[in-house]
Amino acid sequence: MQSGDSLLRKRLFQIIFESDTPQAKAFDIVLITLILVSVGTVFLDSVPGLHARYGRIFYFIEWGFTLIFTLELVLRLYCLDRPLRYLRSFYGVLDLLAILPTWLALFIPGAQSLLVVRVLRVLRVFRVLRLMEFVGEGRVLVEALQRSQRKILLFLTTILLIITIFGALIYMIEPPEAGFTSMPRAMYWAIVTLTTVGYGDIAPVTPLGQFISAVMMILGYSIIAVPTGVFSAEVIRSIQRERYSEEACPGCGHEGHERGSKYCRFCGTWLDEETEDPHASSAETADTAPDSPEADAKGD
Repeated sequence: MQSGDSLLRKRLFQIIFESDTPQAKAFDIVLITLILVSVGTVFLDSVPGLHARYGRIFYFIEWGFTLIFTLELVLRLYCLDRPLRYLRSFYGVLDLLAILPTWLALFIPGAQSLLVVRVLRVLRVFRVLRLMEFVGEGRVLVEALQRSQRKILLFLTTILLIITIFGALIYMIEPPEAGFTSMPRAMYWAIVTLTTVGYGDIAPVTPLGQFISAVMMILGYSIIAVPTGVFSAEVIRSIQRERYSEEACPGCGHEGHERGSKYCRFCGTWLDEETEDPHASSAETADTAPDSPEADAKGD
């Protein structure tokens, strides 16, 4: 029998770390709202006019958010069996950085140091990334990114090679007077051109260099949809995995049934092999009913 402390820790874990209950979803929504409002407060406090007029109010609001997030971190560590391991994780470090600057302000004197601490508070916005791991819809996106990371990495490597090759070409073709004074400068131009941003601060002046620019811009339009397509395909696969089961039908062997389905959509076979088909039992009862031919034969 579980003790009261164990039950409390289990209940807190379900609310804080999971998202499949109304209480857990409400907790995620409230926490996201608090994070966004706290970051907005930091942004407003960075405006000199607002800081001069409402600086004291912002100070108390910031301390209120710090106390709330400190309590939240304490509860997270309390309901875990290995709290130090979580604290050393990526999201645990983000949680700690979200509250540490304000507490350090008590021990760091000097206005210049306090400005640095105030800027560090903006790190709190990255806590939204941690919440994506526990929100059901966000988990689909995270899983899609994880499965497509090799394809995206290969795509970025290809882009880097294209930038290096075209940057080297334009560096050899264009004169230094055009602004291509070094290879890094030429690669900067290649990045701006390939992404179709076109700042215009540096541009080729020779016909061959302008031809290469046109090729790079067209190439940029043709490849910009590649990572989007890869990611979209993985998201669709994630949705299909959540909706459809890989369980094979014992009757015909087909897969792709919706989760929770009782019968095969191809042949009508009962899918749950651990339990009996209730309709099969009723059918057998009907076959052995008194008015059936078999029953009449036995009676004779």
